[in-house]
Amino acid sequence: MTRSILILVADDDPAMRGMLSMSLRRQGFEVDECSDGKELVERLEAARGGSRAPDLVVSDLRMPGLSGLDVLHWLKTWLPDVPLILITAFGDPHTHRRAKELGAVAVVDKPFDLRDLQDHIGRVLASNPNG
Repeated sequence: MTRSILILVADDDPAMRGMLSMSLRRQGFEVDECSDGKELVERLEAARGGSRAPDLVVSDLRMPGLSGLDVLHWLKTWLPDVPLILITAFGDPHTHRRAKELGAVAVVDKPFDLRDLQDHIGRVLASNPNG
């Protein structure tokens, strides 16, 4: 039996988080949701403590508590094998560059076509030996 792929979705906008999660579940992924960066890091911290780590994180850039860039910095230090796709309505070139420097596997600007995000997710999962 193969293990399902777990994607952790973090966005402070309940409508966006719900839409992303529903779309991913329809594709057959297991999805866990976080409403802000602090909750996301708490879930990732639990993975460091032995809970199941996600195969992929899809996170908004601007969230209360900790930003997507803060989460990227945390991941780079503590769970470097967990890829993160950053989504943002504030996708200026500096933000894209900084996100890539911190290890984001992709930065997707809002509004985005759901199929484009799904393509990014497919590429990341196909190239991730842990997924």
